[in-house]
Amino acid sequence: MIKVLIVDDHALVRMGIRRLLDDLADMDVIGEAENGELALSFVKSHQPDVVLLDMKMPGIDGWEVTRRLQKSSPQVKVIAVTAMCTDALPSRVLQLGAMGYLTKESGAEEMACAIRKVYKGERYLSAEIAQKMAINSLETQHESPFEQLSEREMQVLLMITSGMTVQEISERLFLSTKTVNGYRYRIFEKLDIKNDVELTYLAMKHRLVDRPDN
Repeated sequence: MIKVLIVDDHALVRMGIRRLLDDLADMDVIGEAENGELALSFVKSHQPDVVLLDMKMPGIDGWEVTRRLQKSSPQVKVIAVTAMCTDALPSRVLQLGAMGYLTKESGAEEMACAIRKVYKGERYLSAEIAQKMAINSLETQHESPFEQLSEREMQVLLMITSGMTVQEISERLFLSTKTVNGYRYRIFEKLDIKNDVELTYLAMKHRLVDRPDN
């Protein structure tokens, strides 16, 4: 029996995934968590086999949860589940230690396949993500400018473009504001931009973050 933890800040998403997995004889959803803090605590106490982890949550986000689990519980397999379907993110998530990457549009069959594969120690990418990564690797002349950023810089970037202040980022990552600003200015330098507005525009241009609804 594969023990699964569902982590997402939306109750309806958690409920939907649970219903999909409850019908499978070889899987047992042993818990749910609505944020990263609760997820880390649950993993420490219950040791699930697989964590279905939303990457974009308030508080400790999926990036930081993945990073911490890789250090504290490397035997626990993480599958990133996200609404963002871009070229830059999947490889970064896998580099952090996640074993799989799914979009929230994935169906029950694909989600079950992903869980079984990562449980056995294999990596899994949704077909759509794998295709995008393959195409991107062939089009090296269009390489994302974000590839030059470190994992922490990428994490700070995503927080900035989601509207978080330096103080809020500092509190959530347990870093000083000076350190966060240091990452921020290095991002600006590497991307040859001057401020958060230009950073957000560049991120939207390369589909790293969603454009606001018109």
